[in-house]
Amino acid sequence: MKQILSPAEQIMHSTIRIECRDNQNRLSTGTGFFFSFTFGEDKTVPVIVTNKHVVRGAVNGSFHINIDKLNHPHIPVIYETYSLSNFENQWLMHPEADVDLCVLPIAPLLNSEKHLFTAQIPEFLIPTEEDEIGFTAIEDIIMAGYPNGLWDSVNNAPIFRRGVTATHPSMNYNGKEEFMIDCACFPGSSGSPVLLWNVGMFSTRDGNAYVGNRIKLLGVLYAGPQHTVTGEIQVVNIPTTNVPISRSTIPNNLGYIIKAKKLLNFKGIIEKLLK
Repeated sequence: MKQILSPAEQIMHSTIRIECRDNQNRLSTGTGFFFSFTFGEDKTVPVIVTNKHVVRGAVNGSFHINIDKLNHPHIPVIYETYSLSNFENQWLMHPEADVDLCVLPIAPLLNSEKHLFTAQIPEFLIPTEEDEIGFTAIEDIIMAGYPNGLWDSVNNAPIFRRGVTATHPSMNYNGKEEFMIDCACFPGSSGSPVLLWNVGMFSTRDGNAYVGNRIKLLGVLYAGPQHTVTGEIQVVNIPTTNVPISRSTIPNNLGYIIKAKKLLNFKGIIEKLLK
């Protein structure tokens, strides 16, 4: 009997650790996640989603994908490592220069004979306008990724963080299709999926309580405000490496999130490739 994954386990298996090397062979890490676009009633296109700045300047890149254990869920995790040259140029960049998103189509990879296993976040988890009407200013969220490059290398699993929205997820923070979260965001977390996470019971802005699950892909982490030791506030991309710098900065445990609806801008690009 095939293993049934809980919602949290599905998110665990949807994330992927991205390792990049530049032309000086310096290693950096970031987070990506498996996502599937829907075209018509019966066609889906699987991709990996991350930030542009995660893969920028990468000459070589690699990631690890689990082998499907089929009917043997208790066998220890086995994963395959894939390495790609000319890594940055393999990705489709978001058409808007100031939207820090890119995607890597992976259908040929998943159609190989290795029985690779991915839990793809489906397009229908992107909130609709009707969904957003029910959101309130403070919503529970989770984020899965690889802060400071940390991961469970034996089980090929990410690190979970829990938090809340710091600005209203239905509003555009400072006029951009973004919002903020109150959650620890460290180097390596760039590209992490951020999900509305109500499991068991939740309430909507009208005050009504409901029994059940409400899970939505709210967006993708790309940056966070930090303050220097002198007190200056700066907004910086969540870095992909821990490197010594002369100016000391301290994270504010806040993150800037690109709204998930910006992923839909890739559909036209992918559709042209399909044709």
